[in-house]
Amino acid sequence: MRVLLLGSGGYLGRYVAEHLLADPSVQLTALGRGDDADVRFDLSTGSPGALTRFLDAVHPGVVINCAGATRGGARELTRHNTVAVATVCEAMRRSGCAARLVQIGCASEYGPSQPGSSTAEDAVPRPGGPYGVSKLAATELVLGSGLDAIVLRVFSPVGPGTPAGSPLGRLADAMRRAMQSGDGELKLSGLGVQRDFVDVRDVARAVHAASLSAAQGVVNIGSGRAVRLRDAAAVLARVAGFGGSLNEVDVPAARQPLAQAVGTTATATTSAIAATAHAEQSGGAAPAVSPYPDGCGAWQQADVRTARDRLGWRPRIALEESLADIWMEAACRI
Repeated sequence: MRVLLLGSGGYLGRYVAEHLLADPSVQLTALGRGDDADVRFDLSTGSPGALTRFLDAVHPGVVINCAGATRGGARELTRHNTVAVATVCEAMRRSGCAARLVQIGCASEYGPSQPGSSTAEDAVPRPGGPYGVSKLAATELVLGSGLDAIVLRVFSPVGPGTPAGSPLGRLADAMRRAMQSGDGELKLSGLGVQRDFVDVRDVARAVHAASLSAAQGVVNIGSGRAVRLRDAAAVLARVAGFGGSLNEVDVPAARQPLAQAVGTTATATTSAIAATAHAEQSGGAAPAVSPYPDGCGAWQQADVRTARDRLGWRPRIALEESLADIWMEAACRI
């Protein structure tokens, strides 16, 4: 099976590439903006015609799109998450390869949900920010393209390689610095947010399964269980062997953003409010702004029955193992 992977240098793309390369039946070609790609091509600025010529030359059976941006203003997000997908869809329609498209979407497309509920694929999307809007527009382009296509709406990916700016990555780094300096206290804020965490390696398995299946439309990829960041922090402290105290400092609800970060330092607390964030008190560091511009409020949990029934996929890796891997990478910086 010939597979063209777009965005192989990103957080998800790296694990998708690793998983696919372990399958001897897969012939993988990576296309992206980085030097590690087999072919350098920027989807946000490249023309559909140029991509069509490349598709006709490679003739893949499956195109997997992991490319995109999670940060930036509305214009940048639209260019990387929506215009880029329009380029992919148009090129695939023009090409004679008749490939299947696996598009990586995100749970931010749904927007806020009712606490205690599980969000299924038939939920009406109401994204709460420009990131979710840009990804939802991409999903609509894919679904309306007429291609053999599936969109995997990935909830909150975690595990090895978790970006340092994410809530759990930031927490692990703060814990590392506290242990390194001998500080016995971490002051944290925003730990009441609950998210559905799924290991990035399980996401890679889901992408592989989607490549081989005949399923179309939208499929949620998550653990099916919402976890409070406060509980994840306690587990991370345990796997790290952090013997100090985790003291939560509440932020007034009226001032919390829709997607609050775990704003932590070893000696100070930040509010992680994009519009009114204050500088951290330790060394004038930058404020902790939410790395998840998802607009998903305080609760998010996936209904993953469709992934089970149509892809034969279930998550395998427990959150504690994911957190242990995050900590191992943070500890290597001590």
